Amino acid sequence: MVSLRAMGPEDAEAVLSIYGEGMATGHATFESNVPDWAHFDAGKMAAPRLIAEQDGQILGWAALSPVSSRCVYGGVGEVSVYVAGSARGQGIGRSLLEALVAGSEEEGIWMLNAGIFVENTASIALHEACGFKRLGVQQGLGRMGHGPMAGQWRDVLLLQRRSAVVGVD
Repeated sequence: MVSLRAMGPEDAEAVLSIYGEGMATGHATFESNVPDWAHFDAGKMAAPRLIAEQDGQILGWAALSPVSSRCVYGGVGEVSVYVAGSARGQGIGRSLLEALVAGSEEEGIWMLNAGIFVENTASIALHEACGFKRLGVQQGLGRMGHGPMAGQWRDVLLLQRRSAVVGVD
């Protein structure tokens, strides 16, 4: 049985390894090198940060990054959900994203954004199943530095989920 819990520094090795697996697909991030824990940690909001594990093995993680340092964006987070290659297709990503949405609302977050390569249809379907709406495509947002599309300009689909409970007047 897969359980979810808060991510801590003791999870660094597994979290960064899973991030590296996603990175290696060439369809998860523009980033081409796995950061050290200090850099990873500094780029994420304090909460929610989640781990999916089974029998002591970490199978995935989810966290939010701030979209801006400007105070007006204090309730907006950018979503990251990563699942180990061996655990994909088992509903772990959905469990993590659903819990991340709930946790974000507990933290007062009213808007979640996701930027997903247009080729990553599984991630797009996951986000849409969890209430995210398509906003549009940023065409040629960046040139890929690694993976099967290295050297190519990549299009990124923007998705957004507005909380029905936070910031509703």
